[in-house]
Amino acid sequence: MLLHKLLENIYCGSFPDVFKEIDITSICSDSREVQKGSLFIALKGYHVDGISFIEDAIEKGARVIVTEAQTDYKSKSSDICFLKTEDPQGFLAKILMRFYQTPWEKIKIIGVTGTNGKTTITYLLESILTCVRKSCGVIGTVNHRFGNKVIPADNTTPGLVDNYQYISDMVGQKIEYCVMEVSSHALTQRRVEGIDFNVAVFTNLTQDHLDYHKNLNDYFLAKSLLFKNLSPDAIALINHDDSYAEELFSLSQGKIKTYGIKKDSSIMAKDIILSLAGSTFNLITEGEQISIRTNLIGRHNIYNILAAVGVCFYEGISLQKIKEGIEHLVGVPGRLERIQCGQDFNVFIDYAHTEDALKNILSSIREVCSGRIVLVFGCGGDRDQDKRPKMGKIACDMADDVIVTSDNPRTEDPKAIIDGIVRGITKKNYTVVLNRIEAIHLALDIAQAGNTVLIVGKGHEDYQILKDKKIDFNERQIIEEYLRLR
Repeated sequence: MLLHKLLENIYCGSFPDVFKEIDITSICSDSREVQKGSLFIALKGYHVDGISFIEDAIEKGARVIVTEAQTDYKSKSSDICFLKTEDPQGFLAKILMRFYQTPWEKIKIIGVTGTNGKTTITYLLESILTCVRKSCGVIGTVNHRFGNKVIPADNTTPGLVDNYQYISDMVGQKIEYCVMEVSSHALTQRRVEGIDFNVAVFTNLTQDHLDYHKNLNDYFLAKSLLFKNLSPDAIALINHDDSYAEELFSLSQGKIKTYGIKKDSSIMAKDIILSLAGSTFNLITEGEQISIRTNLIGRHNIYNILAAVGVCFYEGISLQKIKEGIEHLVGVPGRLERIQCGQDFNVFIDYAHTEDALKNILSSIREVCSGRIVLVFGCGGDRDQDKRPKMGKIACDMADDVIVTSDNPRTEDPKAIIDGIVRGITKKNYTVVLNRIEAIHLALDIAQAGNTVLIVGKGHEDYQILKDKKIDFNERQIIEEYLRLR
């Protein structure tokens, strides 16, 4: 697209006429993605400043560089067009919208936010939509997938440029729905700026990311941005049983619909029966009712199912088809994922890495299993330290045998992280094993017939982050290999 067309009614400043006919081939905020003819916008990130990468972008072929207005940057290149703006992120959203020709006019976008449940809800939505022959792309924690493409996920929600590119690619493949996990980081860092969501789902809000957000209220306000920016015709689907629901009702700009188990809601579950084989319940919507059976275990997954039901119900999908889509889903990677190698005890891996998620998983297992619970868990480094003692207390209060170990220590000392966890423990039913593989092996060794081994924190991840490197670490493989040796 010609530069003057791209900037029309967006850029108020002036620039030499000689640059107006530049053909912009791509828009980038990452210099590694720059190609000949790119427009590169230097954004200030959480850890790095895009200014540092301008010369790299120019060397790779960028013809236009956008910086913040206050930036005093001098370049040696005379054939490069420099533009300045007071709001680089807002400017980026506007030119991406024009470059990709407002892609959401041709696709329905569903955003899912909240502390827990986002990934499971996206898998449920994908299953239901596929069941009714609706094409669906997913942008989420496990990966980003659409058509025949599967892209590894570095973040739950990608950067703004990638989001526009993925949505545009989906439109190009005539995909009808884009289901996106939307993190609080993405909302505060404006990584979904300008994207028009047809439906926004709120799962719940409990302590997490307080290393990034000032406090729990700041964290909630970040989540609420998804709902504040909805169009009046969009659906705001909110977990009515969550303590933040009422406040979110007042902030949302969309049409409010609710789901829940305890409070009277638009979408409800009654007569719930939980077991190790899955769950059954009666699904009640506005004037309709149907019985559901799911492979997913635990009460927390009933909430996830209700959220997915709400989205699809208000999209006009019949309850019978919704039922088929739910019952077709066998499981979700790393979410109470069962591992069976002929042993006489249960083994599950799960991504739970927050206080509330750990409590939910342990409650779910306790409700359906009669034997002892052997728990392996740790906490991530360079993350909210305040939750560590709280998770330690929950672990030892709710499990029978606890092995505290390393998770993704990142730049922190693994022992210091474990010391933070142990500070919250008041019982003596725990053991510290620094090496995570040894901790897993110990749990499998002490498990007796009918017990349940629960290994949490990493779930679907196939790596471990140690200081400045990422090593291969696939818990499913580690468990299966050890069980086969036994």
